[in-house]
Amino acid sequence: MKNIRWGFIGCGEVTEKKSGPAFREVAGSEIVAVMSRDRERARSYAQRHGIGRYYTDAQELIADEEVNAVYIATPPSSHATFAIMAMTAGKPVYVEKPLASSYEDCARVNRVSMNTGVPCFVAYYRRYLPYFLKVKEIIGSNVIGLPVSVIIRFAVPPRDLDYNSSNLPWRLQPDIAGGGYFYDLAPHQIDLLQSLFGVITEAEGMAVNRKGLYQAEDSVSGCFKFENGLIGSGSWCFVADDSAAEDRIEIIGDRGSVKFSVFNYEPIELHTSSGDMRYAIPNPRYVQLPLIEAVVKHLQGWAVCDCDSVAVTPTNWVLDKMLGKI
Repeated sequence: MKNIRWGFIGCGEVTEKKSGPAFREVAGSEIVAVMSRDRERARSYAQRHGIGRYYTDAQELIADEEVNAVYIATPPSSHATFAIMAMTAGKPVYVEKPLASSYEDCARVNRVSMNTGVPCFVAYYRRYLPYFLKVKEIIGSNVIGLPVSVIIRFAVPPRDLDYNSSNLPWRLQPDIAGGGYFYDLAPHQIDLLQSLFGVITEAEGMAVNRKGLYQAEDSVSGCFKFENGLIGSGSWCFVADDSAAEDRIEIIGDRGSVKFSVFNYEPIELHTSSGDMRYAIPNPRYVQLPLIEAVVKHLQGWAVCDCDSVAVTPTNWVLDKMLGKI
């Protein structure tokens, strides 16, 4: 594939700020069609971004002969269906995270990808950001020695929309999202750690709803073990007070430790017996650009992108294990 001509299924906020503009920044990549069930939203998006065609039916977009790759930016419950439709039509897929709203649906996507030979990539873009590549470099340099423990600590206060029980955001509707905010945010942390240390082969967790603002879990604690024997634990709370807000992963080694955030991009902290270091690493203007560039180069045959559906499916397995879904 020399020229990648994308069709977007979904045109929400993520396509406006994180991903959409990046597709135009990569050589040999362009956006030729967009789809939304809301005709006016699709028309407006196409007009504002200079896209030639818009649809209200996903099948029509996939069948468009000018479209040879599909970007899926809808809520997770429809990811598997649209991905399978596109791959069955012979069109590679780039889908927002998580890959699906359940581990079972991820397995369905992988079977179709294997049977058709059509790749499916997933937007775990933090794997390719300079900030996290620096973390990987620090760990690989052996400056903290052998990693012996991983600790995730995440706490945020409720959002204003969380108090509107009659009109909750889709991220708090488990039938659409797969769970609550845990299923929306923790995948970035879990996938990133698996890209650093390998697949998590054991995981357990407890999930509860403490504040009663909605039906989905609002607090989760879990533990996990990587294939290399490294163990870790995590605590997530989505109803904390502002004073307790935290976004931190700490990797403890036998000669030091490294601390970093996943969502706030606070300076990376390196602590060893030789002293302390801080690294402030800026992001590109569009955070998905490095990954999208890797996907396009993969489809063009210039490189290999490792962020595909098979590689990221273990993340959904961990989420489902911690929530007691499997």
